[in-house]
Amino acid sequence: MSRIQARLESLQQQGRKALIPFITAGDPQLDATVPLLHVLAEAGADIIELGIPFSDPMADGPVIQLADERALANGATTCHVLSMVQEFRHQDQQTPIVLMGYLNPIEAYGYDKFARDAAEAGVDGLILVDLPPEAAGPCLERFDAAGLDTIFLIAPTTSDKRIPRIAAAGRGYLYYVSLKGVTGAGNLDVDGVRRKLETIRKITDLPVAVGFGIKDAETARLIGEHADGVVVGSALVKLIAEFQDDRDAMLARVGEMTRSLRQGLDR
Repeated sequence: MSRIQARLESLQQQGRKALIPFITAGDPQLDATVPLLHVLAEAGADIIELGIPFSDPMADGPVIQLADERALANGATTCHVLSMVQEFRHQDQQTPIVLMGYLNPIEAYGYDKFARDAAEAGVDGLILVDLPPEAAGPCLERFDAAGLDTIFLIAPTTSDKRIPRIAAAGRGYLYYVSLKGVTGAGNLDVDGVRRKLETIRKITDLPVAVGFGIKDAETARLIGEHADGVVVGSALVKLIAEFQDDRDAMLARVGEMTRSLRQGLDR
């Protein structure tokens, strides 16, 4: 059983929802990522999504695009990302880590080598935004063999006919994108999310986490009433950018926001 499955099953047994924060590796400095990972875990994160910096993050809004730019300017590479996870694992063997990004850096690294190195570093899962399940067969074989859960996205525009194919390819959990557009955009339609989750749950038993548009304890609570977990990215990345020149303040503020989100979910 993967760390992701074990964590989600444990939460389900407790009647709790998963808090899944996202940060970009290498932002705002290369040596800030591991301390941020520990702060997130200590403040109540159940699973952490760690972004692989990329020069053309087409599904991300301005906040995360700028984070990618800062990370790349710092020299962040895929090798750095794996080293960060490996360092995190020296102290934390429990918190699942999911790498989120795009196919290009993985292809450049080499699929087989990446799968092997990611597993050895302590990565638990992957979200590759531009990898559709219809084309994922060879990748899935490699990632499954390495013990990596491949997590797929479902959007508001995904047809009911296509959801079974996505669910069949998915591992760990499904990621429902609550908004049309890019990360950090728009306002949440909680009732629309509820209706879509009802449809998804008729098709699969995989847990469903909801992301895009969740920015505080109240939106986390509202979505957590219907989802198995909530993903919070842009709000945290924006906070990191705001305090990028004051490491202590940045870590403190990220911890405060994470605890607030945790409390919102647990209410």
